[in-house]
Amino acid sequence: MPVAEIAGRRVWQRRDAREKLGLWLVWLVCVSIAVVCWQYISNQTIWMFVLDAPEQAFDMASRMSNPRWAYLEVIAKPLWDTINIATLGTLLGVAIATPVAFLAAHNTTPSRAFVRPVALAVIVASRSINSLIWALLLVLMLGPGLLAGIIAIGLRSIGFIGKLLYEAIEEIDERQVEAIRATGAGSAQRLAFGVAPQIMPAFAGISVYRWDINIREATILGLVGAGGIGIQLQASVNSLAWNQVSVIFLAILATVVVSEWVSARVRHAII
Repeated sequence: MPVAEIAGRRVWQRRDAREKLGLWLVWLVCVSIAVVCWQYISNQTIWMFVLDAPEQAFDMASRMSNPRWAYLEVIAKPLWDTINIATLGTLLGVAIATPVAFLAAHNTTPSRAFVRPVALAVIVASRSINSLIWALLLVLMLGPGLLAGIIAIGLRSIGFIGKLLYEAIEEIDERQVEAIRATGAGSAQRLAFGVAPQIMPAFAGISVYRWDINIREATILGLVGAGGIGIQLQASVNSLAWNQVSVIFLAILATVVVSEWVSARVRHAII
């Protein structure tokens, strides 16, 4: 404990002189970085537009305050397509992520030296690329449409589901697997009767939670041509039809609220 002599008295101090100097140097570096970053952002910002932003926001809100409810008939089909993109994309992600998770978990992988690093690389690659970028690449390869959106959601879901699932596999009770092994069961039987029953609640909860996330991500894929309600949103914004944009926002909000309610109910019933 650092103790200093003050007026002939020994006084306890939280940090000694070296620690105080180091702390002040850290603060000095952090403040310097913040000042440099702020200067860079300021030089790249057109402040005239920023000062005008509240007036523009109020004008936009006033234009959106009178929703064109008849537009709901037009967006019903794209909204249904969005839900299908999220659902089918989630199923695709689950189908690919499940074997990848077993290959990535250290207690179920057939090779920790070769197979596990490859499986972890697949998970990291999926998580490092946003679904919008996946959709942009797939639209260039497959053309615009629902298929690009479904595959983009599926590829993005692999990393999320794979990571959480292989962590759940690594946390299982190995004694149950050893008990199955003691009966003479093979590798497939140990996975089926020793590992799978322990991870089923986590597997179901992760899948439903990812579907809930994918509902929100699927609403923006249409901005790059991957189908869904995003195409209608982009068309309405480009034509400055703000009364249609407000209807789309409300429809997306209602869909997300319903999906979160369904997700919460299903996870509550399973876990």
